[in-house]
Amino acid sequence: MSKYNAMKQQALEANLRLPQLGLVSFTFGNVSVCDRALNAFAIKPSGVPYEELELKKMVVVDFEGRTVEGEWRPSSDTLTHAVLYKTWRDIGAIVHTHSTNATAWSQAQRDIPILGTTHADFIAGDIPCSPPMSDAMVKGNYELETGHQIIACLKDRRLDYHDVEMMLVGNHAPFCWGKDARKAIYNAAMLEEIARMAILTLQLNPNAPRLSEAIIHKHHSRKHGPDAYYGNEKKDH
Repeated sequence: MSKYNAMKQQALEANLRLPQLGLVSFTFGNVSVCDRALNAFAIKPSGVPYEELELKKMVVVDFEGRTVEGEWRPSSDTLTHAVLYKTWRDIGAIVHTHSTNATAWSQAQRDIPILGTTHADFIAGDIPCSPPMSDAMVKGNYELETGHQIIACLKDRRLDYHDVEMMLVGNHAPFCWGKDARKAIYNAAMLEEIARMAILTLQLNPNAPRLSEAIIHKHHSRKHGPDAYYGNEKKDH
């Protein structure tokens, strides 16, 4: 049995969640899952329909994007994933979709403004959209440069990738990440829902105001940080 099988299985199951959640159409999008001990990540094969995915088709690559196991060509976005894994050494999974509403904001080249408490429960600020990539970046190693564009946007905004686990690439689509596949997929699903809510809100009221800082802080701190009191955690006795 391959030493990569557990990682490949996680990546397979994560990719299959995307169509179940309505986050992808046809062959758009991909999920990767990494194992730092193995210095590698598993990712969806390029152009393979989700209903045809199976364990043996998943591809394992190293953090340079070189295939180390698998007979199929890895996702065309592999180098974007590789750059993020190399730079952010404590993330465990990355999700890329072309989900309708989040992608609409990307195409509009607009941050998703924080308009309500649902958004604040999830993230304590606007969801950033990077500028479109320059012609020079596009003509270079496009997928590699996409990763650099994501990293540069967060750096320019002085945002921490631990706090902001998703962003929109201008004129392209969203990328999300997390400590594991479950968290990264949750981020992708919540991003799409918040994007949809924001569109509906601005259709109803184009002048809808940004949520106040007091409410943002209150709702976000209820679920995140040392003072969080939402939900129940199982404690060992």
